[in-house]
Amino acid sequence: METKWWQDEVVYQIYPKSFYDSNGDGIGDLKGITKKLDYLEELGITMIWICPIFTSPMIDNGYDISDFEGINPEFGTMDDFDQLLAESKKRNIKIILDLVINHTSDEHFWFQEALKDPLSKYRDYYIFKTGVNGNPPNNWRSIFGGSVWEKLPNEDLYYLHVFDKKQPDLNWENKEMRQELYAMINRWLDKGVEGFRIDSITFIKKDSDYASLPADGADGLVSCKHKTRNRPGIENFLNELKANTFEKYDAVTVGEAPGVKYEDFHRFIGKDGYFSMIFDFHYADIDVESGSDWFKRTNWTVSEFKELLFQSQRALQNAGWGANFLENHDQPRVLSKMVREKEWQTPETAKTFGMLYFFLRGTPFIYQGQELGMKNFNRSAIDAFNDISSIDNYYRSIQEGFTEEEALHFVNMRSRDNTRTPFPWNGERYGGFTTGKPWLDMTEEYPEINAVNNSVYTFYQKMIQLRRNSAWSSVLTFGNIKEIKDVPEEVIAYERADEEKRIVILVNLSTEKKKVVLNESAENIILHSQSKPVITGEEIIMEPYQGITIG
Repeated sequence: METKWWQDEVVYQIYPKSFYDSNGDGIGDLKGITKKLDYLEELGITMIWICPIFTSPMIDNGYDISDFEGINPEFGTMDDFDQLLAESKKRNIKIILDLVINHTSDEHFWFQEALKDPLSKYRDYYIFKTGVNGNPPNNWRSIFGGSVWEKLPNEDLYYLHVFDKKQPDLNWENKEMRQELYAMINRWLDKGVEGFRIDSITFIKKDSDYASLPADGADGLVSCKHKTRNRPGIENFLNELKANTFEKYDAVTVGEAPGVKYEDFHRFIGKDGYFSMIFDFHYADIDVESGSDWFKRTNWTVSEFKELLFQSQRALQNAGWGANFLENHDQPRVLSKMVREKEWQTPETAKTFGMLYFFLRGTPFIYQGQELGMKNFNRSAIDAFNDISSIDNYYRSIQEGFTEEEALHFVNMRSRDNTRTPFPWNGERYGGFTTGKPWLDMTEEYPEINAVNNSVYTFYQKMIQLRRNSAWSSVLTFGNIKEIKDVPEEVIAYERADEEKRIVILVNLSTEKKKVVLNESAENIILHSQSKPVITGEEIIMEPYQGITIG
């Protein structure tokens, strides 16, 4: 595979509302990110992905955009963004933004014009359908619950929203609308951003029959994913998007591409793929049957997780390049999700999970707070949540027959607010995030886990150094990956190898010691997540939740 500049990057994801508040209003902002660039430079990352900062009513925390080229006032101004861009460049840190082009806010100029005038060209920028016998056009359920259709107040007409009703879907069949999007994207690239993480992009093509399907829930509705996600014909839109924008700038693109089958990965990330890399959610969502139905829990095992992880790596390696992650703004904290025993939710275990994913083949993504070993919160009432998906899952759980207590438990475990809580810079009140009151309650008001003298942070520094500036950099970046199978069931083991070097990663995901026997000496330990393991020649005794990297 031809090497690309972005394969060598280490990306840090920032949720701007919760990173650092520079003016005391309780909301993180662009100046706050600029003030903390030294922290990121010391960590060693090379690129920042910033979640949406655009003008928005913030119904879905910025993923409902009312102006693609405006900065939401709570985050600052375009001058603040330009300053962030300039200061980042001084530190050799690149910036990518979130690109949300499946839908807009219902407050976007285009949608407002579409509502005002049935003959407006903007009416065809969205998807409007007439009802059926006084009911919505079909029985599709939106990702955030309820019908995907919202009725217009004065017409027998409904508009489609795959997500919230305040997020009407754009009609990608309209060429003029697509050209407007491409021009907007190019203006951001001209400004100096290096590329985009592309939100919900597999939803841009809908089945043209708009037919109902058998219901799959107590609400009488069916998930819209069957008819709106990764549908035939999407390749025409994605190829056109790439040719008109990203390709012209050698931009990096990271697709959020749920619903793509492994056999289709080459279309997305192959030599002529639509994107530079994609996120794969098959192993990330192992704790639930469906990423959007949190009450459908699974009793997963380490061997199942291992199988999914290596399936993913094989598919990514065969097709192109992957974006590896443990956490993001839509996932809970990995310690709370993956470690059932609370006594093992420790900094050492956080380091082990870090090692597990960081040396996989692909570009590593670190989500803010992950490098501190943060854990989930525990809220005692549904009104303590901000996330619309959490509120929907709470009421859907009750509708499906669970008690309020059970419903709250599901939401606490899976809420997207778990990773959206304000960043704990120190142990003071509100963690030094703000001098005001935070927009969202902290995980802990006086956080014990914070950025001061944090050993997980130091461990991440070492991993980044090893991957980017060491004798092992080339093999850890470009080397092939291969599962090592002759190990205990609860141990995940793999090697990275090229023509010159070989490196082995071992991770014990159990509460018991495990013996691993390699076909070579294991004496050259490069990195370990806790006390040094006991090694006798080729035999290693691994501690519970221990990670080891061997050269």
